[in-house]
Amino acid sequence: MKERPVYLGFPVQILGRDGLKSHDARRWQSEPHLRVSLGYLRDLFAYLDETDIRLYRMASGLVPYATHPDHPQFHGQVEECAGELAELGAEARRMGLRLSFHPSQFIVLNAPDGDLVARSAADVEVQAAVLEAMGLDDEAVVVLHIGGVYGNREAARERFARNFENLSPVARRRLVLENDDGRFGIDDVLWLHQRIGVRAVFDAHHHLYFNPTGMDLGEAARVCLATWQGWEARPKVHFSSPRTDWGFRYGSQEKARAPNWSSHAEFADPFAFIAFYRAIAELAPDVILEAKAKDVAVLQLYRDLVRYAPDLAAVFGLEVAT
Repeated sequence: MKERPVYLGFPVQILGRDGLKSHDARRWQSEPHLRVSLGYLRDLFAYLDETDIRLYRMASGLVPYATHPDHPQFHGQVEECAGELAELGAEARRMGLRLSFHPSQFIVLNAPDGDLVARSAADVEVQAAVLEAMGLDDEAVVVLHIGGVYGNREAARERFARNFENLSPVARRRLVLENDDGRFGIDDVLWLHQRIGVRAVFDAHHHLYFNPTGMDLGEAARVCLATWQGWEARPKVHFSSPRTDWGFRYGSQEKARAPNWSSHAEFADPFAFIAFYRAIAELAPDVILEAKAKDVAVLQLYRDLVRYAPDLAAVFGLEVAT
């Protein structure tokens, strides 16, 4: 495990500064390109360096139309940008950034439909190839859910395992699995770890919402973190707080709305985060904060840790007044 502070990061969109884009989101008619996305990332990385946020999940659309069957003109962008990717990867390493991807919900590696599996595998391969071209180490991963149950959980897991084994060695090394909030819990992820050696990224919110094993939060996190043993990489987890601040409906009469426990809140509950992290602190995983306020939520949690848990603030490399 690397000797550095624990990292706290966020996915994709920058909210704390206007004008920073995560990727080239133009339609195909405008000829979007990875080269444009990399220009955006350079500016975004400078912001991360300035705010001391060292963990970042890049946009799944970083390479626009990279696998779209109707637009083969976009399929060679990673190779076309090999030099730029290597340069940006060197810059990320200089800054101490840890980067990752999380393919969209449409990427389903265990589907019964062979065409969907082929398209999904192609997306995973592209994202793994980007991390490889950037020269990043085994901490740079592609995080995926197992997929659909399709009426038979055991068959769905086995199908994932077979399709995983058909990926390239690069994609297999980069791919990690996350427990989800309603189909596959940590028991399924751990089964696949045993079957194919894939690492597990533990999602605390998903486990609270969907926990068929009855395993408490700390124990569940520990068994997932153990899947990283033997890798020269720090494990990571996902944390978020459920959305409870749903306020009122406006009309003839204000009425309280029920909370949506499965939805992410704008910010993290610092006390829940502190309790969770203290239970696993000696394992020192990095944390992706999946809050709707993105980087603003990370910076707020920095302040909360300094105020409410200076011991943990020091673990995250934050300056604590003495």
